[in-house]
Amino acid sequence: MPTRITSRRWRVDIFVDEHEDDRTTHAEARLHTNDKTHLVGRGASHRNPADREIVEIGAELAVARALSDLSHKLLDAAASDIEAITHEHAHLHN
Repeated sequence: MPTRITSRRWRVDIFVDEHEDDRTTHAEARLHTNDKTHLVGRGASHRNPADREIVEIGAELAVARALSDLSHKLLDAAASDIEAITHEHAHLHN
């Protein structure tokens, strides 16, 4: 019997705000799924006054941190869902 494949599409929107006055970059990674799971990860980077101003590096750091935060929140959501079904503590590894 052939295996049935179900595809789903999830989307992550990334928003980046640069604040020149305090040398920071903030990022949000927003996960959108087909169900009730809509999580937001946040990250920031701070440029040292002695560093050259290269906007791309600050954005890369802030976005990486936002995606990392989102990843941890998604693992926590999965663990909570497992615990709700099994009524036992779930410990998920990264």
